[in-house]
Amino acid sequence: MPLTSARSNPGLPVWHYDGASGIRQQRLLRIEGDDFRLVSPDGTGETYSFADLIARDAQDGGAVFALKKRPGWRIGFAGDVPKEIADHLPRVRRYGGLIDRVGLWRSSFIFALLAAGAITLFLRTPAAVARAVPPSMERKLGDLMVGDFGHRACAGPGGPEALSAMLQRIDPKARDLDIRVVNLPIVNAVTLPGGKIVIFDRLLQEARTPEEIAGVLAHEIGHVRHHDVMESLLRQLGLSVLLGGLDGKVGGYTNTLLAATYSRDAEARADGYALDALNQAGVSPEPMAQFFRRLSGGEMKGEGAARIMTYFSTHPMSADRAARFDQAARSHGNYRPVLDPAAWARLRAICSSDPDAEKPGLRF
Repeated sequence: MPLTSARSNPGLPVWHYDGASGIRQQRLLRIEGDDFRLVSPDGTGETYSFADLIARDAQDGGAVFALKKRPGWRIGFAGDVPKEIADHLPRVRRYGGLIDRVGLWRSSFIFALLAAGAITLFLRTPAAVARAVPPSMERKLGDLMVGDFGHRACAGPGGPEALSAMLQRIDPKARDLDIRVVNLPIVNAVTLPGGKIVIFDRLLQEARTPEEIAGVLAHEIGHVRHHDVMESLLRQLGLSVLLGGLDGKVGGYTNTLLAATYSRDAEARADGYALDALNQAGVSPEPMAQFFRRLSGGEMKGEGAARIMTYFSTHPMSADRAARFDQAARSHGNYRPVLDPAAWARLRAICSSDPDAEKPGLRF
């Protein structure tokens, strides 16, 4: 029942479109608590809720309101909204109202902070997501990607044992790592998801000492420990690695890793891990720095395919990084060979002495 009678509440004059006829009509608006009633000249009318009104831009200097879910429905006042109804009606949302209240310069500063935060979050997202990837998914993706090289894996007499001895010397607790040598003419080593590390045979042939390979291996282990490989994949390919990474695109993801470059921070962390691991194992980091300098100077054997991809395509090496290894070598002593000459010879011949190893060549 209305809270006020028609006699004591004659109503406020408004114009009205019902959304059906398109004819502008005159009505009286009567307040009935949280509702209002539009009364026509013959005394009939309809009741609506103030909560369903939506403020629109003024028309002819008067306030205009629409009704939710009633296209074309409008009521309007000829002038200012009467005081007795103002508290019941929604306010018009002005364009730039928030900026007007806060101030242009202050708003600009706030928006700049928000933009900087959004950019920072975007840049940090791959690292955060990489650490949240379930180990089982990472291992499955790694197994599929290693499968691209599986037919080229080498196991010449004594080679796998020499590689295992080197790994145990650098990281005695590395039971979660899977390291293989493949017969491809590429001077590189690549880390795959799930603790998979692939060393290309040409890298062994370019090395002059086992300590050079030990340094490269320690650096790759650093990438494993810091989840850099998943972060690199996420940066290159986005969440499609996780959402569609276990399908026929695996070969494409493997090639992406071969062409990807780790961030400077990732390289620095991997360098730090390698230096710590080598020093704890009593292996000099100086040969690794010499190896990098030799490769960066273009002193490589062979032509053609051997020059297609170098270690520096995925691991850019600066003079500062080389100096870091030099400094670490001078800061420690009592270094011992990581492999004896016989074991080193077997490791370098791991592919050439394997009668079942597929001949080298690039075919992805």
